Amino acid sequence: MKRRSLLAGAGALAAAPLIDVQAAGAAEPAKQGSKVTTGAQALANDGWKALAGQKVGVISNPTGILEDLNHIVDTMHASGKVNVVAVFGPEHGFRGSAQAGGSEGDHVDPRTGIMVYDAYGANADKLASLYTKSGVETVVFDIQDVGSRFYTYIWTMYEAMIAAVRTGAKFVVLDRPNPVGGYARGPMLKPGYTSGVGKEEIIQQHGMTVGELARLFNAEYLPLDANGARLKELQVIQVKGWKRDQLYADTGLTWVMPSPNMPTPDTALLYPGACLFEATNMSEGRGTTRPFELIGAPYADYKWAQALQTKNIPGIAFREAYFTPFISKNANVLCGGVQIQITDPHRVEAIVAATHMIVEAKRLYPGFAWRTGDNPPGRWIDLLTGSDRFRTMLDGGATAEAIIAAWRSETDAWTARRAKYLLYKGDHR
Repeated sequence: MKRRSLLAGAGALAAAPLIDVQAAGAAEPAKQGSKVTTGAQALANDGWKALAGQKVGVISNPTGILEDLNHIVDTMHASGKVNVVAVFGPEHGFRGSAQAGGSEGDHVDPRTGIMVYDAYGANADKLASLYTKSGVETVVFDIQDVGSRFYTYIWTMYEAMIAAVRTGAKFVVLDRPNPVGGYARGPMLKPGYTSGVGKEEIIQQHGMTVGELARLFNAEYLPLDANGARLKELQVIQVKGWKRDQLYADTGLTWVMPSPNMPTPDTALLYPGACLFEATNMSEGRGTTRPFELIGAPYADYKWAQALQTKNIPGIAFREAYFTPFISKNANVLCGGVQIQITDPHRVEAIVAATHMIVEAKRLYPGFAWRTGDNPPGRWIDLLTGSDRFRTMLDGGATAEAIIAAWRSETDAWTARRAKYLLYKGDHR
């Protein structure tokens, strides 16, 4: 796919009409613990006027709720004010009934009678054909992201945007807060390491909302249509009252699990780092009540927690723990390891913590290894971290501090590059 240079200037935003909508009379940004208003709620409060007279296709999952906890599709349909002609379900499905790596398939939604199409893993070609088949003129995206490059919903949005370019559809993002805040963390995805968990070069913990990412995708990555334009129109319905230093617990919003193994906002806070254990032979806690908080393996013991406690990692403590996961790696086998305890959520840097954890696990346990089945071995950790640097430095005996230092310049460059796409106030670190 032909795309613009990563150094595209501010003029890139002029490539397609862009409308950023925020409710009139917006109050000052919310203080910690106060309520924010999602883009979906702002649109509902306005009587769905921005969608009037259009054939609408909605990309959503169970997180697409309003303040009354009803789903936007159900409310749109019941209102009679929005002509929803199709719904597109991402990984885990529109109603959220599928596990990791699964979907609900094509079906008619029993509640609304609307056709639901399987969008998990769908590329732009397939989505474009579905837009045409269902007569979609406007695509609405409303999914709660968790702020990590390898969480697949942002790439569903990316492919959906490309499909909108090809069909001439308008694209509307109903924005929601980034639950782990607006700070960027970690390494950059490098050429040669793109995959379904990272289709373009962005940072591991991007620190952007989906609306902000949509602006960046449109300016820097989307292909040009036959007329040399990108999206016909990108409209971002903004969150009201959210600042970049706020976590989800500060918003007053109701948390709905974006996926079966993302039960709480604390899970989301740890996920950008703890997900790296997916690439090892250790359990990342899937099949327990604390996924991405409980980490361990049959060969691990109390020594791991002892070693990690000496690192004094900000915002985090480690408790010796034993658990038996009932699915995924080490299913039905007793694992020793740690529970990651959050002591100060605003100081948590999950990727830093996970790097220390992996370095210490490799040092302590001869049984530590990359997960089986990768070809070549270690390929999954390369895809998750965005290059082979993490793996080669670890295997070469590098300290956690050295591995972390290696990506600092990439984080700084990303922070500067993304600045022109940001919509919300606050410290942009």
